[in-house]
Amino acid sequence: MPMSPQTVQNLIDRAGFSLIGSTDEDGFPNVKAMLPPRRREGLSRFWFTTNTSSMRVAQYRNDSRACIYFLDSRFFRGVMLVGHMQVLEDQASKEMIWQDGDTTYYPQGVTDPDYCVLRFDAIKYREYQNFRSLTTLLAEGGMPR
Repeated sequence: MPMSPQTVQNLIDRAGFSLIGSTDEDGFPNVKAMLPPRRREGLSRFWFTTNTSSMRVAQYRNDSRACIYFLDSRFFRGVMLVGHMQVLEDQASKEMIWQDGDTTYYPQGVTDPDYCVLRFDAIKYREYQNFRSLTTLLAEGGMPR
């Protein structure tokens, strides 16, 4: 039986880390572990922090196609969302997800030029559980079609 949208969201919220995927300049997939998203709107939009100078930012600027993956290792199930990753450097986006302690990574604070926001907009997701998988397209607003 497929996971309900609420179960998928609970899995995402309980995941201790995220995996994000990008494509390098030679067209090969690249995956990186990241902290969980700072903010989420349903299953459609996710925000992460990263360094502006990172390889991943350069890859997303070149090709916005991306995926993010969340894992529930206890029950060996997960969800991969596919969509586009945007690099945001505007002050409002940076302030929206800034947290106390971020100066550990961005010493100049919320205005640090090496601090930016990644916003992921999902098109669909693929859930994995009980040795089966199912793809679900997302409608406007992030709900399954």
